[in-house]
Amino acid sequence: QVQLVESGGGLVQAGGSLRLSCAASGRTFSSYAMGWFRQAPGKEREFVAAISWSGGSTYYADSVKGRFTISTDNAKNTVYLQMNSLKPEDTAVYYCAATIFPPLSRLGLPHEYDYWGQGTQVTVSS
Repeated sequence: QVQLVESGGGLVQAGGSLRLSCAASGRTFSSYAMGWFRQAPGKEREFVAAISWSGGSTYYADSVKGRFTISTDNAKNTVYLQMNSLKPEDTAVYYCAATIFPPLSRLGLPHEYDYWGQGTQVTVSS
């Protein structure tokens, strides 16, 4: 049974940094894409970043490019999202997700992902 467990959320001032972690278990993820999504109150869930677990290719939403970095630690089966230069508009619940690697055009679509974590709250104060 696949489990994704996020951690690392919290309250931070604008301009600060946080690192989110997603511990994955239950299967081998070598052919998977791991994604981070976020959902703010009253808004739809949106793509933040994704990474190919096997090859390490990374993909980012324009809104976070240059500020966020997604990475993996294969030995720990963990995916990270390093978030720098945080802005109040980054405030949301952040979710980790996993799917067998889809076509690139579909990588940012939430419904492409089969497994989801419970989410972790990130709040950025101005």
